[in-house]
Amino acid sequence: MNTSRLIKDNLWYIGASDRRLALFENMMPVPNGTSYNSYLLTDEKTALLDTVDQAVSAQFLENLTSVLGQRKLDYIVIHHVEPDHLASLTEVLVRYPEATIVCSLHASRLMKQFIDIPEDIKFQVVKEGDTLNTGKHTLNFVGAQMVHWPEVIVSYESTEKILFSADAFGTFGALGGNLFADEVEFDSEWMPEARRYYTNIVGKYGFQVQNLLKKASALDIAMICPLHGPVWRKDFAKFIEKYDLWSRYEPECREILIVYGSMYGHTESAAAVLAGLLADKGCRNIKMFDVSATHVSYIVSESFRCSHIILFAPTYNGGLYPPMENYLLDIKAHLLQNRTFTLIENGSWAPVSGNAVRNILAEMKNITILEPAITFKSSMKDTQRNELEALAETIVKSI
Repeated sequence: MNTSRLIKDNLWYIGASDRRLALFENMMPVPNGTSYNSYLLTDEKTALLDTVDQAVSAQFLENLTSVLGQRKLDYIVIHHVEPDHLASLTEVLVRYPEATIVCSLHASRLMKQFIDIPEDIKFQVVKEGDTLNTGKHTLNFVGAQMVHWPEVIVSYESTEKILFSADAFGTFGALGGNLFADEVEFDSEWMPEARRYYTNIVGKYGFQVQNLLKKASALDIAMICPLHGPVWRKDFAKFIEKYDLWSRYEPECREILIVYGSMYGHTESAAAVLAGLLADKGCRNIKMFDVSATHVSYIVSESFRCSHIILFAPTYNGGLYPPMENYLLDIKAHLLQNRTFTLIENGSWAPVSGNAVRNILAEMKNITILEPAITFKSSMKDTQRNELEALAETIVKSI
């Protein structure tokens, strides 16, 4: 059954959603699934803008062939060759071998590492500043290298003022009939997944995202068509502001994130005590995560959102509790910076986790550590409540 949608004159949405997918990139939970967006221009010449993941290729191909009907496919524009956007290209070429693939030079080489492309398929290599005219519409290509792969380009359709943004401005989540961001409760229901998508996938490449934002600021954009998530046709300035904050590694808010590891519950209890003390002092919207129970992608996302991060880190095998270490290495790999940390270590006979945490934080940029750190031996004692009280006061003053 054809599920395509006409979203603008001569522009069709022909993508599909996967609600059965459990792990995006076989790593990050997607409880609400994800969409794989593809677009088709049916101008004097036709242009397919990206394909989809193999999981939804049948629906995508039915949409494509239904909208084209008896028309031929002139161009296949590939903005990004990651397999969730490239996997169906082989099937498209079987059906439309006369189509010309339009992509960056790097993409033309990289895609051949993923799929076999017949020798007689035509390529049109484009770079920033090049254009592709289909009749009424003209695609203007803009380089977006390392957002988040090196071959990425985006395109701006100057007639309708549409930015085809590749993985930029995407989000996790399957589409449920409402194709546009203004048709859903984006701020409350979609923004957390948009943040988790950006921070875990694109987060490391803030400098490159800033470059793309500067280029986009020179364009008169009326619509943004990403490769994942809803299409934007109004009120997207606030979403661009989020991208600006995230890519500059600035917190969205001056709020507290508590991250703890706890083998037998003692460290968790201490974390709960401090959370209560902070709440009593007026701190709101405190977030707490057990690194062993919550997938790290959610904690990374909150780390980008919050200004202050409190770590309750147990010692393990003469080092740092592995789930806590994994979290810290993850935020380090994503280049998180400009944050204030507080350290509480625990250990039974040789507490050393605090030093291990400091060693990792020392390799990150613009990190402040509130002193003094606190050490528990096995469990927090009632006599140490005053230490936590004083620490809570220091944190509040910092905020």
